[in-house]
Amino acid sequence: MNLFELSLRFNGFPIKEAKQLLGEIQAIPEADYKEYIFGRQKSILLFHLTENSFYKNFAPHANAENWAKVPIMTKSDLQKPLAERLSNGFSKKKVYVNKTSGSSGHPFIFAKDKFCHALTWAEILDRFGWYGIDFHSSYQARFYGIPLDTVGYRKERFKDWLGRRYRFPIFDLSEEKMRQFLEHFRRKKFDHINGYTSSIVLFAKYVQSQGLILKNICPTLKYCIVTSEMLYDSDKALMEEAFGVPVINEYGASELDLIAFTNMHDQFVLNSETLYVEVVDDKGMPVPNGEPGRIIITSLYNKAHPMIRYDIGDTGIIHPDSTAKKPILQKLIGRTNDLAKLPGGKTVPGLTFYYVTKSVIEDDGNVKEFIIEQTALDRFRIIYVSERELTQSEIEAIQKALYTYLENDLTLTFEREEALDRSRRGKLKQFTSLL
Repeated sequence: MNLFELSLRFNGFPIKEAKQLLGEIQAIPEADYKEYIFGRQKSILLFHLTENSFYKNFAPHANAENWAKVPIMTKSDLQKPLAERLSNGFSKKKVYVNKTSGSSGHPFIFAKDKFCHALTWAEILDRFGWYGIDFHSSYQARFYGIPLDTVGYRKERFKDWLGRRYRFPIFDLSEEKMRQFLEHFRRKKFDHINGYTSSIVLFAKYVQSQGLILKNICPTLKYCIVTSEMLYDSDKALMEEAFGVPVINEYGASELDLIAFTNMHDQFVLNSETLYVEVVDDKGMPVPNGEPGRIIITSLYNKAHPMIRYDIGDTGIIHPDSTAKKPILQKLIGRTNDLAKLPGGKTVPGLTFYYVTKSVIEDDGNVKEFIIEQTALDRFRIIYVSERELTQSEIEAIQKALYTYLENDLTLTFEREEALDRSRRGKLKQFTSLL
């Protein structure tokens, strides 16, 4: 057992047993997999109906035999003291406790029992292992936020050391900082990059602006793994060109597990081992594979805290070719709560504004990154970082595209900034409605 796994075990997370169980789950034949899933659904539901007073009150009539009628949990349902939501026999001192990022607008504290959290790590280790990435020996270039207080900062740096990672704090993404990042790649033998999508995209643009390919500077680099934010095909192509290595997409949630991960065939494979992922309509009923809907997830092993038919706040599509054992996320569309309401009465995903604007605004590489804010029913601010001001013709091209895809008579204002304000964790919220 390597140092990283020893640290997990030292902190009470039985990683060896979790890896063993994961292997047993993966050995279940496809023909028997639906039965495995249903057995876990039934088991975790009955456990919480019996051992968790919060869930018993939340879903008094829930029945695994009629899963589509089991009530859907939202983040706001969980915004109450953690002690009230823990199952019998569990206390804050005996579980893994953390807080969601709050990027959805509904942050809350959650808990996992220690075996469940060990299973999360077993899943992550397994997926990284698809690419030969070993947490004991593979050296990671980590583009993440970091606590700014002394204790939190040192704790994260120590965890990075244990996990064979070097962290690039991403609250300052000026050209001077990225020049310094590049120097680290010249000196260090990184195996892979991992971190927030928008920050790595910005670094890729910097590398490209220097006429470089990162792998030529750091020959040991093999992969780039992006997480936590939307990955657009154009950004993936940009990163692969600038870095000279394949880009892997990771989709996860701290309160759940790793949700989906790109496999070697470029399929975005959903985690069917420790989670049950559904896509449902506005009434909570499952939609056929191939159709869009809300992503609803059940944690099949968390006994400390119920996460049953939990609305993660995203929308997506499950591929029609999916099976019980190998479901594939065909498309991750974005957050359900990031909606733009228009004067004509339409409601559209806020990322529609971002995507349409992106298709025009980045054509010549002038604009490095941008966000959009809705300030009134017909008013939108486009805040951008660029080498120069947008010209009037460029502004008109963006207006024309938005009018074509959405509706006319929208008032757009453009504001150029030196840098964009990232959240405390370093994430970039691409669309925000202030209504």
